[in-house]
Amino acid sequence: MKKFFNYLKHNTHFFLLLYALIYIPWFTYLEKKVNINSNFHVIHVALDDYIPFCEFFVIPYYLWFVYMAIGILFIAFTDGKLCWRMGIFLITGMTVFLFISAIYPNGQLLRPESFARDNIFVHIVQKLYATDTPTNLFPSIHVYNSLGIYFALCHSEKIKKHLWIKYVALVLTICIILSTMFIKQHSVFDVLTAFALAAFMYSVCYGSIAAVIERHRQKRIPAGQI
Repeated sequence: MKKFFNYLKHNTHFFLLLYALIYIPWFTYLEKKVNINSNFHVIHVALDDYIPFCEFFVIPYYLWFVYMAIGILFIAFTDGKLCWRMGIFLITGMTVFLFISAIYPNGQLLRPESFARDNIFVHIVQKLYATDTPTNLFPSIHVYNSLGIYFALCHSEKIKKHLWIKYVALVLTICIILSTMFIKQHSVFDVLTAFALAAFMYSVCYGSIAAVIERHRQKRIPAGQI
């Protein structure tokens, strides 16, 4: 036990995982609130009507959970500094999502009333529909967090020697993003807002804004302590 606490002391980025204790109860509360009141703003753009329903995309939609778990744990155990960047990226996006959902309850009416085919993938989608309500949708956390994991993997020193992992992650990220629209879980609007927030947060955590913050930090630290 002493070794465990000593390990945490020198790897404080693991405390980022405690955010789940805030996110899950808050999200659950918002989901119950919007469904009890049944009063939400409908999210819809014209492009939504041109995207066909495709039940096969339920597979990458569910692979998101595996992708998130493996990605977070890999970064956490291999690069503490990168984990902080990834954590700030993910936590900020999810917190923005929670605030939007609290202030602007929203949902969509895109789900098909009937299915043209009857197969195992349709059955999985039906179970998904029964457990995951089409409310509180933007920015899409499925999309935003997938981008967050991909960005972190791209900046991992451990991954640089194994480029195939980046390619696999890219393909999976694209498939997950498409899945949110093809199984009618999200509107194109949800995806676009996720990309917009991800682009801003990329600058904060990895890009130009991050560079400015790092230069400012270096100026404040005496040369002998860097």
